[in-house]
Amino acid sequence: MNLIKKLFEYVRYPWVKWISIVLGAIFLLGIIGFVFIIFGGELVVNEEDLILPATTIVETEDGELVGKLYKENRELVSIDQIPNHVQQAFVAVEDVRFDEHAGVDFKSVVRAVYRDILAMEKVEGASTITQQLAKNLFLDNDKTWMRKTKEVMASLYLERHFSKDKLLEMYMNEVYFAHGIYGVGTAASYYFDKSVEELTVTEGALLAGLVKAPNNYSPYIDKERSKARRDIVLSQMEKAGMLETEEMLSLQGKTINIVKQNDEDKPWLDDYLDVVIKEAASTYQLTTEELKRGGYHITVYMNDSAQRIAYQALQKDNYFHGSEPNVEASFVLLDQASGQFEAVIGGRDFNIGDHNRAFIPRQPGSVMKPLAVYGPALMNDYGVYSLLKDRAQSYDDYQVTNADGTYAGDITMYEAVEQSKNAAAVWLLDQIGIDYSKTYLEKMHLSLPDKGLAIALGGLKNGLTPIQIAEAYRTFGHNGEWIEAHAIATIRDRNGKVIGKATPATADVFTKQAAWNMLRMLENVVENGTASSGDYQKALAGKTGTTEHPQIEGKAKDAWFAGITPEYTTALWMGYDQSDAAHYLTKGSSAATIVTKEILQAIDQQQSLTSSFVKPTGVDDVEEPISLPIIDDLSVSYKLGGWSLVQGQLTWTASDDDRVIYHIYKITENGSKQIGQVQGKGQYTLKDVSLFESSSYYVVPYNQLSKQQGEESNQITLSLKD
Repeated sequence: MNLIKKLFEYVRYPWVKWISIVLGAIFLLGIIGFVFIIFGGELVVNEEDLILPATTIVETEDGELVGKLYKENRELVSIDQIPNHVQQAFVAVEDVRFDEHAGVDFKSVVRAVYRDILAMEKVEGASTITQQLAKNLFLDNDKTWMRKTKEVMASLYLERHFSKDKLLEMYMNEVYFAHGIYGVGTAASYYFDKSVEELTVTEGALLAGLVKAPNNYSPYIDKERSKARRDIVLSQMEKAGMLETEEMLSLQGKTINIVKQNDEDKPWLDDYLDVVIKEAASTYQLTTEELKRGGYHITVYMNDSAQRIAYQALQKDNYFHGSEPNVEASFVLLDQASGQFEAVIGGRDFNIGDHNRAFIPRQPGSVMKPLAVYGPALMNDYGVYSLLKDRAQSYDDYQVTNADGTYAGDITMYEAVEQSKNAAAVWLLDQIGIDYSKTYLEKMHLSLPDKGLAIALGGLKNGLTPIQIAEAYRTFGHNGEWIEAHAIATIRDRNGKVIGKATPATADVFTKQAAWNMLRMLENVVENGTASSGDYQKALAGKTGTTEHPQIEGKAKDAWFAGITPEYTTALWMGYDQSDAAHYLTKGSSAATIVTKEILQAIDQQQSLTSSFVKPTGVDDVEEPISLPIIDDLSVSYKLGGWSLVQGQLTWTASDDDRVIYHIYKITENGSKQIGQVQGKGQYTLKDVSLFESSSYYVVPYNQLSKQQGEESNQITLSLKD
């Protein structure tokens, strides 16, 4: 009681009162500060930063790397994948008391503070693995007391919310290993070409040694320095009881064995990777930024050989003919069975970020005719050998002429396709109707604002892309089915869960018979028509297209070839990015055809392509066209036989094609009268003849496919006077 009374007496003195207040305040502030540091970490920690940016890997179904997308090149691994000896190496050299402290190692802190006081500035760190993780995730590298306080706060927060294994996993995935490499998983692949699970003790020690100063200790920069640093890590492991002394010495005696970095440039991959990026955005709603941080694994359908072959072919200047040297091109190769992108070239020197010409619409020219005219017509009572009108003609204000200025009058669809007749195509579109044609185009996802007959010749307001052309032409090679071209097979997130799988849109456009008929006509175009340029001996059907330059008469703006094989559908465009008086092609679609055939020939050397198309079941084949002969050697003679004992015999040289029918005509007072016919033979027996009268005859060959008659033969007279 006396002691208490004395204390109250002292409090009466002002100086004692103020000292008590100051000490109390200091104590209270200390308590508040301590609690703030302990529990205020959530003010520093950003939960979003705990999700490490990870590399998205794009590879083929065969495991061939197509490309990587990243902000930081980091392939995440779990702690279970990291061998124990690799974990020990990092702990030994960076934070040997990692398993004992709660985020801050106070022994190290005391030592560091002492040395800082002596130097009167921040000169030494005492960061634990948790603190390093906190600094790398949430803070900058400033050596200030405020930054250090925040680091401690964040570290204590992390220790309260995550296990030691999880913290070590995050740390080993986060740290930098020089050369743009982040995380121990990526480093294992980069330095040793192996998975993290395969790392040896010395390899793990080398990687652990890089953390302190990656660019100084990289074996690619200074191998001796790197080995010395690795040996220090091994020594630290021995001091921590992780290695026996003899084992340490043995390991320190090993040389550094790193892989030689492959600097081989594969410029052809950028084109396909760009297609993947675009498809990920349009189909799976994954932005480029998300791909660069999300750590996705994307499997694609790229054919590495075909992609390389197509790129290399388009590098050859001798295939490109223009007023200026910078003629551009784009090439698309689709798998016939599935519609998958096997190769895409967006430009002759394409880089990620450039305009990908496979997606840029161009005027398609005559490659439009099978899509807008002949394919729909085959669905509307027109046949391969139906007769079309081929003559210069005006349709209101639209005048149509043939490119070569010649006209057949009447021509079969087979011939019109082979010779790429403009007049016949426009006439036929006018007959079937533009709206009718567009219903089929829309089934192929070709929605056109155009309403005129110029659609027949590819005179479109917006044009079509090489991808759209390839998608549409595939219908002829695949029983009339359209399918959305696609590059991505599957997308897995960073946890291995499938979040996207190819489910392309499809549509039935043409019947199997119509598609097969069109394919056969296009095959003839390659053999005998406008696509005969170049050399390719295997099965190929296709159509050429050339558009006129708007300013330079007789020159081309766009050159196309769309091709179909049993395995693939192709589309190749050539032209300039700008169309002006200084930029025009001096060679048209034959150039595109030649390049396509070279690409297919090179692919054939890698994988044997099919020599002929196989007719689908339930489909009638297209008969070969009938060529009518010119008959100029008709003769006649008497012979014995029949009821009248005397008959006449007409004889002429018949065609080798026994499908030709010969109509026999007799000239009478009232004109010519057909008296009979014979098929495949060069003779006809006249049964009703008279020895006392003369009669004249002639023969006209007839095409039963096109219902066309040929030219009359020479006239011959049967008479005893001759």
